[in-house]
Amino acid sequence: MENKRAERLKEDDSYIPDYEGLFAESEEENGGGIRVLTKLLKGNKGKIMFSSLLYIIKASPVWIIPVITAAIINTVTDGGSNIMARVWTYMGILTLLLAQNIPMHMLYARYTDSMLRTIGAGLRNTLIKKLQHLSISYHKEIESGRVQSKFMRDIEAIEFLNFQFIKSVLPSFIGILVSMGITLYKSPSVALFFLAVVPVNVILVRLFNRRMKETNHLFRKESEDISAKVATMLEMIPVTKAHGLESLEIQNLEENITRLKKSGLLLDRTNAYFGSITWVISHALSGVCLVFTAWLAIRGYMDVGDIVIFQTYFTSISNNVQSLVNIYPQLTKGLESIKSVSEIVLSDKVEDDYGKQKIKNVKGKIEFRNVSFRYPDGDEDVVKNLSFTANPGECIAFVGSSGSGKSTVMNMIIGFLLSTEGQVLIDGKDIKELSLSSYRHHISVVPQSSILFTGTVRENITYGMGEISDGELARVTHLANIDEFLPRLSNGVNTIIGEHGDKLSGGQKQRISIARAIIRNPEILILDEATSALDNYSEYLVQQAINGLVKDRTTFVVAHRLSTIRNADRIIVMEDGVAVENGSFDELMAKKGKFYQLKKLSEINPWDKEGLSNRF
Repeated sequence: MENKRAERLKEDDSYIPDYEGLFAESEEENGGGIRVLTKLLKGNKGKIMFSSLLYIIKASPVWIIPVITAAIINTVTDGGSNIMARVWTYMGILTLLLAQNIPMHMLYARYTDSMLRTIGAGLRNTLIKKLQHLSISYHKEIESGRVQSKFMRDIEAIEFLNFQFIKSVLPSFIGILVSMGITLYKSPSVALFFLAVVPVNVILVRLFNRRMKETNHLFRKESEDISAKVATMLEMIPVTKAHGLESLEIQNLEENITRLKKSGLLLDRTNAYFGSITWVISHALSGVCLVFTAWLAIRGYMDVGDIVIFQTYFTSISNNVQSLVNIYPQLTKGLESIKSVSEIVLSDKVEDDYGKQKIKNVKGKIEFRNVSFRYPDGDEDVVKNLSFTANPGECIAFVGSSGSGKSTVMNMIIGFLLSTEGQVLIDGKDIKELSLSSYRHHISVVPQSSILFTGTVRENITYGMGEISDGELARVTHLANIDEFLPRLSNGVNTIIGEHGDKLSGGQKQRISIARAIIRNPEILILDEATSALDNYSEYLVQQAINGLVKDRTTFVVAHRLSTIRNADRIIVMEDGVAVENGSFDELMAKKGKFYQLKKLSEINPWDKEGLSNRF
């Protein structure tokens, strides 16, 4: 029953397969790209066999026309009675064969194209799923331009490889087998001559094999490099133009474009040289075949009309072999692209939720027990033996200079990073034993830089929330102080805010981020320097929104401006990964320790030279 249901699902046009397991199995078997390609096609063997049958039927005129042509020539040459009757009989058969091609071709295309599109959709779906499951650390390591290159260029190359295999390789093999079968039936000696074509082309492939792999690999790497550089260039355009560095950016990109051009030309020359040699050899052998069959006809070993059959079949076999040989560069390119995509699909830097405990309710108690953290390639811990407890509803602030470990602690609370020593407990449960996906449904994060996408204000606030009533949305926009600027937008909450929210000011974008956090009604809230990049007025409005957000939630604040954390229940001062002080604002100020020094430094006017000299 389940098998039938699965088969019906596969027939559905909306079905999209997941190939991650296929990539993993192929890696374990040391099969590389060939193994992945084989398994991709094996999963569709039923459709491939049926489409091959349809191809044989629709292409049958190609193989039967030479037989009919030879029969007509021999009929006319031999003479006898009813010559025209026999000729018209042959023409009637030919007409029927040609007529069936249209419906058979459409049926063949339907099955084949459906299969190929499904494979392409499955590859893209697999890559998207993997990217979502990979850790934040992985995404910080890989440039977005490289990912885009793999998603677009490499997936397209694999799709084209599959297309070539189904619509070129298989038909070529079928054409060779049918032509060889008929030739063997008509004349075994001619069939043996035909077999000479195969080893010549195999030798050519082996001669060019290594060179093609090297040039395809070089071109793929250069393509990824330029994609990464272009992505960075687009992000840097405001900075570039502000400093008049357009010429420098153009020069830098021109160097990459030049290298891409050179590697592309090298690839093109290799493919062209390979193609021209195979073409010359193929046609030279065709001429030899013509002379050989003519000699057999002169000797009386075959009818004159049979020269047409063998010459046509030799040309067909030769063209099909050459087609297979010419596809080899595309095969090399496609296999290189499979290797490229495998770099992401087979990465083990994932957040594994398998078998982990799912959380339905969170009270908000967070406890760090002797927690240390070191990055995989780091020489020392960036957080050292940190211990504290945040009770439900408490607001804990972290302060310290850049690199002191504040953001690392926040990432550990979110679960982006897991401790190398000690425990992080959520309501008494080790975070390493929890399903991070289910846990994060109870968290909201307001980062320093607002992360918005092209869409409306409403869509950015309700991202991932489904249907939200107008009343609830109005309540949230009021709490986040979005009402202050909403009337100035052309379509209110339905206004398109542009890519990254570029049509809004920094304070407006940050308040949308806060609204996004409020609407989720989280038990745990993380504010990572949410006001550090704002002017005083925007900070005032955002701080008002934050005050409404933190109520009755366990809140963690990373503060740049120390005045914004005066009302925190506790403040933890970090220095070189160590919590050097812990207490309320007033308690820490009274100690006149590290926090006191940071507070005094934050009050210095950087333009007041006299004030600076008096303090140091």
